[in-house]
Amino acid sequence: MSKSNPAPEVPRPALEGRRLRRLGIDTGDERVAYLRSDSPICRGEGFNARSRVELRMGERRLTAMLDVVHGELLAADEAGLSESAWAALQPEPDQRVTFAHAPSVDSLALVRRKIYGHALDAAQFAAVVDDIAARRYSGEELAAFIAACSDGRLSDEEVAALTGAMVDGGQRLHWDRPPVVDKHCIGGLPGNRTTPIVVAIVTALGLVMPKTSSRAITSPAGTADTMEMLAPVALDLAQMRRAVERTGGCIVWGGSINLSPADDVLIRIERALDIDSEGQLVASVLSKKIAAGSTHVLIDIPVGPSAKVRDARQAASLSRLMQRTAAGFGMQLQTLVTDGSQPVGRGIGPALEAHDVLAVLRRQADAPADLRARALALAAALLRLGGLAEGEDAAQALARRTLESGKAWTQFQAICEAQGGLREPGQAAHRYPIAAAASGRVACIDNRQLSRVAKLAGAPLAPLAGLTLEARLGDAVAAGQPLFTVHAQSRGELAYALEYVSRHPRIVEVAP
Repeated sequence: MSKSNPAPEVPRPALEGRRLRRLGIDTGDERVAYLRSDSPICRGEGFNARSRVELRMGERRLTAMLDVVHGELLAADEAGLSESAWAALQPEPDQRVTFAHAPSVDSLALVRRKIYGHALDAAQFAAVVDDIAARRYSGEELAAFIAACSDGRLSDEEVAALTGAMVDGGQRLHWDRPPVVDKHCIGGLPGNRTTPIVVAIVTALGLVMPKTSSRAITSPAGTADTMEMLAPVALDLAQMRRAVERTGGCIVWGGSINLSPADDVLIRIERALDIDSEGQLVASVLSKKIAAGSTHVLIDIPVGPSAKVRDARQAASLSRLMQRTAAGFGMQLQTLVTDGSQPVGRGIGPALEAHDVLAVLRRQADAPADLRARALALAAALLRLGGLAEGEDAAQALARRTLESGKAWTQFQAICEAQGGLREPGQAAHRYPIAAAASGRVACIDNRQLSRVAKLAGAPLAPLAGLTLEARLGDAVAAGQPLFTVHAQSRGELAYALEYVSRHPRIVEVAP
């Protein structure tokens, strides 16, 4: 039987590298290519809007979503790239670029399997996570995966499998100075920016705390957003190691050092959907801690009627799942349930929270007492977990002395210098106080609505935006007295936030 002749290689349309255009369009994390509807590439390959395409430049490959342009923005023989696609491909003059349909993504069958209620094993989660980290999923496909894993649809075994897959998908750090401690707050509590204070206290006392933090998911500011107001956080791995070697600690953005990269992709979609389900939350948090080389981790779980965790039952369930998952990876993990009934500190938004952090570390007379107390409690718990103190009273006293002596402030300055230099956060140009309509006492503060106001004012993308809380639960207020003040970098964003406030007059509720 004769062998069939090999199929001839079909030439693909090509564009000279000089015909690629950087269009300056910010599509966030999504990589987008642009072609004219009458382009020979579109006609020859049968591309349509939102087709998944592969761009090839020598050995480099880039998967992108295609947007089709009608009109004169591009010439027929040109291709445009979004900012994220340009940064990923990094085209050079005179390189040839070939367009083709992107290879099929087999792991999407596993996502459909999960949608229909079937469990996935470790190998199957690894396949999905690898494709997510390689940016082979569209935004719609990522949203489908997130929805399929939400609302209790992950078993304990699946949470562990997803955690392991996310760890294996990126770099994993190792430190030769155990124990390596870390902390994380579950979130949902505006202004709860204890991390910079805690890192300064415990590393001043000799513990190692290479803190990798996330940017905001559903909040007006993440720890990385706030710390970026004070020092650079987008450090690479070598820079992070040097900072830890010099000071014993750091506070950097985890996305810049490729720890659990699939998590950073998923966070972008979770932020848009305002979803942060229990199983995915555990996998997200613990994958970053495991990948960062942490051995002893403290988890702060604020509980309150408008916090992310609403009641003691939910807190206990989350705590058990965290501890079981961590134990499977050889990590010692402790949870601490805290008061989540109202924001912590005064500021909500990157720069405003940074001002609060500095006030506590500098021991200013007007520093927020609640932020100071919470940071000391968390630092004391880490000192006990890390073996530097026995008993709650001794640990609290040690943490308090370190802060009050100025040792923590000196250490924080050293950390900032090691990361690129300490800087002072600015102030927004536009402010508007929201006053009490009648006299009484503050009976309720809606954390979620307050966060919404700060986000509508521009936070975290406008880093000086947000709000300052002027009254706390139980405070007596007079009619006309400010309850909170909205901060914005533009008049338009201020008006946007104030329109929301006008429709929600009970964000801070005053009872007679």
